[in-house]
Amino acid sequence: MPTNLPPEARAKWIKVMEARTLEEKIAALEEFISAVPKHKGTENLMLWATRRLSQLKEELEEKKRRKVGSGPRFFVEKEGSAQLVMLGWPSSGKTLLLAKLTNAKVEASPIPFSTTLPQPGMMKFEDVLLQLVDAPSLPFGLGEKVSWYGRTIGLARNADGVILVVDLSRDVDKQLTSAVQELEENGILLGKRKAVVSFTKTSAGGINIVVVGRLINATPDDVRKLLLDYRIHHGIVRIIGEASIDDVEAAILGNRDYKPSIIVGNKLDIAGQDSVEVLGQLARKLGVPYLAVSALRGDNLSLLPKMCFESLELIRIYTKQPSGEVARKPLVLRKGATVLDVAKAIHSSFAENFKYARIWGPSAKYPGERVGKDHVLEDGDVVEIRA
Repeated sequence: MPTNLPPEARAKWIKVMEARTLEEKIAALEEFISAVPKHKGTENLMLWATRRLSQLKEELEEKKRRKVGSGPRFFVEKEGSAQLVMLGWPSSGKTLLLAKLTNAKVEASPIPFSTTLPQPGMMKFEDVLLQLVDAPSLPFGLGEKVSWYGRTIGLARNADGVILVVDLSRDVDKQLTSAVQELEENGILLGKRKAVVSFTKTSAGGINIVVVGRLINATPDDVRKLLLDYRIHHGIVRIIGEASIDDVEAAILGNRDYKPSIIVGNKLDIAGQDSVEVLGQLARKLGVPYLAVSALRGDNLSLLPKMCFESLELIRIYTKQPSGEVARKPLVLRKGATVLDVAKAIHSSFAENFKYARIWGPSAKYPGERVGKDHVLEDGDVVEIRA
């Protein structure tokens, strides 16, 4: 059910949405928290809001440290086509995985919590580079017991995807259940969402609702009323898939962040088959792809780069010159990208002056097919833009 926030709290949330700087966001979120009534229906929202406030404050401190050049840096600049953050319990083997999968010069330690700063490395999948970040371990289910808790959650929130590393030699059910629950409490949901709901506030034009799919137990008028309750009179709500009114409210509040994810069960070399079966059962229930590996022996590690690429729902597009030369380095775009997206990625002038394109590859009916700007591309397509 929606949290049934009073008008004052909803008005305060609009200020959070409109805040631009970290300082403004912190001040606005503090006001919002003070305006939310404390009862059973708002428990999850309050838990998320207070943790988000803590993360914003840590981000502000990190920003100040970077500005003056003092102290260790926790923020990791994104490199490559996408960034995946590895989360897991202490001694789950994340650091050894990073060393085996990337170019990172790191040494695994048997001592728990030995990684206190994020460690990045570049992993290759065919002709694409993906950035893996070994995040400091979290004692899921034991509360915020480490100083880097909020910053590690922030790393996951800012990443393009999450790899949840589980130790197969320990209680798999406990590790997965506690991690998934705690991530959800922080607004991070693993796996694919049933619906994509986005909200864009506008300055005029009233409330426009675009539904490609259907609303569950709700109507467009219910959505419109919800926005008006938040004192939002102009905006665009886009719904793709099957969404409830809760999903729409979550889009307004921004307290749910679905992350492409993979569950990796490590230490296959010392674990029994029972642990692998439990891993599979839980992962399938969550709807998240999984892989059992041994970072020590190397079992199944070669399968992980492709799984990461596919979980991120990325495609590679190779541009072609009219002269016939095909670019060796691909453009990496989201699945569902169109010819127009390619034109924009090359240069805005190609999009503005677009005439047509020719396509070679999986999405073409025949080699060199002439298509328009709305043609949906597939991984491995070669595109020649004519403008």
